[in-house]
Amino acid sequence: MSTNLNNRQKTTILFITTGLQAAGAEIMLYNLLSKMNREQFSPIVVSLMNWDIMGDYIKLLEIPVHTMNMKQRFPTPSVMARLISIVRKIKPDLIQGWMYHGNFAAQFASCFLDYNKIPVVWSIHSSIHEIKSYKFITKNIITFGAYISQVPKKILFVSRASKLQHEALGYSSNNSYIIPNGFDTSLFIPSDEARTSFRLEMGFSDKSFLIGLIGRYHPMKDHENFLRAASLLLKKYPDTIFLLAGRGVSKENQILKQLIKELEIVNHIYLLGERNDMPRLMASLDIVTSTSAYGEAFPMVIGEAMSCAVPCVVTDVGDSAWLVGDTGKVVPPKNPQLLANAFKELIDLGYKDRKILGKAARERVINLFSLDSVVHQYESLYETVLGYNK
Repeated sequence: MSTNLNNRQKTTILFITTGLQAAGAEIMLYNLLSKMNREQFSPIVVSLMNWDIMGDYIKLLEIPVHTMNMKQRFPTPSVMARLISIVRKIKPDLIQGWMYHGNFAAQFASCFLDYNKIPVVWSIHSSIHEIKSYKFITKNIITFGAYISQVPKKILFVSRASKLQHEALGYSSNNSYIIPNGFDTSLFIPSDEARTSFRLEMGFSDKSFLIGLIGRYHPMKDHENFLRAASLLLKKYPDTIFLLAGRGVSKENQILKQLIKELEIVNHIYLLGERNDMPRLMASLDIVTSTSAYGEAFPMVIGEAMSCAVPCVVTDVGDSAWLVGDTGKVVPPKNPQLLANAFKELIDLGYKDRKILGKAARERVINLFSLDSVVHQYESLYETVLGYNK
């Protein structure tokens, strides 16, 4: 293959992802694909699991998407056989794993190609507080990954904390690389129109104070922490409204409904479920929070909120503190009282000073974490791995 960028054909990159849900890592994959230079790169996506909403979005980019319909959390022999068959037909120049299961499948499939060894790049999108917090299969894939971590050409981490945590588990530091998540500051923007229209839709006044937690229902997201903090804050600010959105965070979630009832905050909590208008929702909020207990690496929703000039409160998990910097508040995980105190501090700032803080948050994202700059880092890394920029 020619190493002359002007003369070579398009580089085919096969992305093997665990799934296509509307979660942080999958959204970042879509963001990367949406901005990738299609004159130089020809991306193709394989999902180990079944079709989901991000597959629809990726398909609109005119990028081929294949699904393996894996039923369990571990690639079965039949799934791997189908994957190997697809990889052989595609004949990629580079294979990019996406999340733990995708990394494992990418490395495994590369061993069965009939031509020269194809470089494999892993990407890891979560942090690790306690390995025992993961399910059995995922825990073993993470552990096995440490043993073979010298094999991929590069291992990408979206956070510095995640890199250090994985190296402590035995992952190689010789081929590791950090590329943070990037945020589309042309899509996630401050908008008085969005703020007004969303509040009219929900029946809120413009003066209603809205605090939002955006994220799928999962133990790592620690929705209980958020709800208990809400209960504490309401004793001081009884008119505050709390919005929760994400897959599984709906009125059908009996666990959340029961806790909300026990805390006697039913009239202040709105469970919105999965939404397809996140830029509009983000721009309507006064505070956005990430209350995760573990697992976060570089939360997409926080960067998106900051891009909308909304100040954020985050738990100190992964690189959340680095992302927010001095434009928001950072508290320890699993501490509702400190979380409520941080909300209170931002409320007490007043509207004018929160606007100043929100503006600083957006400027931080533009300067450090813009999607264009992050996509450029991925493309440069691919060219380095393939030897195109020597």
